[in-house]
Amino acid sequence: MPITLASIKKTLDSKVGEKMLVVAQAGRKKITKRKGVLHETYPAVFVVDLDQDENAFERVSYSYADLLTKTIEIKFADDSDIMAS
Repeated sequence: MPITLASIKKTLDSKVGEKMLVVAQAGRKKITKRKGVLHETYPAVFVVDLDQDENAFERVSYSYADLLTKTIEIKFADDSDIMAS
């Protein structure tokens, strides 16, 4: 089944307010893992409120294209297979 930006946004719209883990490529052979809560979705990006115990800043935003191109992976607390490869 092909994944589109619209289908990714629709899936994330239903997950607003849920705890999640974002695994992002931060450069050559380096990844970052950030825990937080999906705060809000916008037409081109989504915003994650980060866990303040583990991160120096409050929020981070990613584009839906980041998920499509597999620059980032997200996992939710209830089902760890959403948008993950």
